[in-house]
Amino acid sequence: MKHLYDRSDGTLSKDIDSMHFIMPLMYPNRCDNEAFISEMIDLTTLDAWLEEKNASDPVYKYNLFQAVLTATLKTLTLRPKMNRFIVNKHLYQRNEVSAAFTIKKIFSDDGEEGLAFIHSKPTDTIHSVHDEIYRQVSYVRKEGKDPSSESMDALQKIPLFLKKPLGLGARFLDRHGWMPKSVIETDPYQSSVVISNLGSLKLHAGYHHLTNWGTTSVFIVIGERKKRPFYDEDGNVTMKNSVDITMTVDERIADGYYYSKTIRLLKALLENPALLEKPLGEDFEY
Repeated sequence: MKHLYDRSDGTLSKDIDSMHFIMPLMYPNRCDNEAFISEMIDLTTLDAWLEEKNASDPVYKYNLFQAVLTATLKTLTLRPKMNRFIVNKHLYQRNEVSAAFTIKKIFSDDGEEGLAFIHSKPTDTIHSVHDEIYRQVSYVRKEGKDPSSESMDALQKIPLFLKKPLGLGARFLDRHGWMPKSVIETDPYQSSVVISNLGSLKLHAGYHHLTNWGTTSVFIVIGERKKRPFYDEDGNVTMKNSVDITMTVDERIADGYYYSKTIRLLKALLENPALLEKPLGEDFEY
């Protein structure tokens, strides 16, 4: 049954404990509730899996970023509290699992960025996600535009005296869930998660900040690949390829135990990549 406070992008969460009811009233701003989590991933099995998938030399190769994005989508599908958001002091369950990321059109100081938005389904696998990423990356680099960037370009042309009232109006619509669906579908900060691949720029994994604009409660950053020592139970050391992944979350949407189990799930998926070939909605023991 539709509730008065339901939004086009989320359903009001009603059966919640008192703490999660009170926290948005005490701490109404998302940026005041940042929690930071990091995890080191052993890439041994994933590297072998990627080599096998790319052995036939596909037009668009499978890579680490696609694996992390798919693993994140599957994690949010199986751990639905991670797909919640707080707006206007109310807690909502998002209606879909989605991910947004930037596309560097040309790798240069003057190269512009485009935006990609993945709207996933429980039946998706890494193969369908791979194909959708290829479609969007190819379009942005060929056409030089994407729907979100085109909208921002149009707004840039408005007269200066209209910018302040336009901003106030947009924030009012965003806060009350009245933002047009066409805007929500292309705004990266209206997604379940924003993913940044700093490793592709030869940078270490940092932490992305949350934003009070929009509804995104999870940001993930992928760092640079590196060899590190891994120790077995007997203290023997082996150098293995690894990557750091960091996560910034709105601590109001779940508790520490839920976050801990979520990270274990994400790590299990990346260190057992065959699981990414299963549908996002298919659960497993981990």
